[in-house]
Amino acid sequence: MRRVVVDMQNKLFADAIAQALEGFDSDFQVYLSEKPEDTIDLCSFARANILILEVTGYTPWKIEERLKIRGAVKQEHPDCKIVFIVDENTEKGLADQVRTAKKDGLIDNFIYGSVSATYLSAVIDAL
Repeated sequence: MRRVVVDMQNKLFADAIAQALEGFDSDFQVYLSEKPEDTIDLCSFARANILILEVTGYTPWKIEERLKIRGAVKQEHPDCKIVFIVDENTEKGLADQVRTAKKDGLIDNFIYGSVSATYLSAVIDAL
């Protein structure tokens, strides 16, 4: 069983990601974080293999805050894969920062918000 924690501002989008992953492969068990301050504890509770974090231009979803969560999770669960999701159309500068975080090895992958559910599921599956 692969355990995935999803922390997103948009709960409708988070539910859609959970449904897409569970529909793609029954081996995915998805946990939705109610709020960012709960994410680290939820990763510990779930023994998360993958953490998906939405990045926006607003607190508490700013890249700096997301990198802090990433650091805390990696400290306790070094094998947990970290994936950022960013809207590349409305947050072009932020999308560049997320891409740089991947290049710098701070995150394991990133996904643009405009990708299909099937593509998102395949990327997560390949981690």
